[in-house]
Amino acid sequence: MLSQLFDIIVGLQQERPDSSYTAHLFNSGLDLILKKLSEQTTETILSAKNNSKKELSARISDLLYHLLVLMVDRSLDLKDVLGELKTRAGLPGPAASRDSHGTS
Repeated sequence: MLSQLFDIIVGLQQERPDSSYTAHLFNSGLDLILKKLSEQTTETILSAKNNSKKELSARISDLLYHLLVLMVDRSLDLKDVLGELKTRAGLPGPAASRDSHGTS
C-alpha cells in the first residue's frame, strides 16, 4: 500500500493537477512541505496522548502521507528507506537505490 501511495505521489508531482493538494505542496516548495510535516507530527503526538486508536490512526496516516511527499520532493525512493530499515534490523537485502527510480 505504501508503495502504491508513493507512486501516486510521484505521478502528482509530475502532473501537478490544479485541484490536487499534493501538487499544491510541491508547487509551494520545501518550506510548506516541512511546515505541514511539522504540524502532522505535533498532531500525532497529541493524538497519542488522547488514547483514541481511531484518531491516532488518522494522524499517523496524515504523517506518513506527508513523509512520502517529502521523500518524493527530495528524490528519495521508498526502497532507500526500506533498505536502511533492513540494514538497521540486520536483515540481508539489496543496497539502497541511488536515484528516485530505484536503479542502482
